[in-house]
Amino acid sequence: MTDVTAPRASFTDMAESTSDDWAIIMGQRIELEQSLPDRVIEQFDHLRNDYGGFPVDRLDHSVQTATRAEREGRDDEYVLCALLHDIGDPLTPYNHPDVAAAILKPFVSEANRWMVEHHGIFQGYYFWHHLGMDRDVRERFAGHEHYDHCATFCSEYDAPAFDPGYDSNPFEHYLPLIREVFGTNPWR
Repeated sequence: MTDVTAPRASFTDMAESTSDDWAIIMGQRIELEQSLPDRVIEQFDHLRNDYGGFPVDRLDHSVQTATRAEREGRDDEYVLCALLHDIGDPLTPYNHPDVAAAILKPFVSEANRWMVEHHGIFQGYYFWHHLGMDRDVRERFAGHEHYDHCATFCSEYDAPAFDPGYDSNPFEHYLPLIREVFGTNPWR
């Protein structure tokens, strides 16, 4: 938590800000950046015990997706994307892939960001027809360079990750990866 007694910038309109103002702001931004891994980890608490009718809770689903990807030999970046792909579901159930992709964007490749951003549409292939919707909506992306990357993510890792009997890694197994990736400033 930020110290409310810490110095503050003096402007009321950013157009009137000064170098001194930005020295104050950037000096305090370090705390914000350093606490990012803890804030990401904290978001997983919102997935715990949230079943939404599924056979496993959202946290188990996320960990199971990451575990499946890791056991298949996917690299750490891909595994991180698998772990975070549904992190926005409790906050934005209508566009949760966008939230996860936005969180990951500065830290991952374009292919993996695109995969996370579009996984909801690609995952729809497995169930939208049961809801009277078009399961083939993902075909509007046919020919896209990352189409197969996303389709594979859904078929191999996301779609089968609802098995209550699957022996997933514990969530804590992924804490070092979260801390490593989100503890790095991607702009420096």
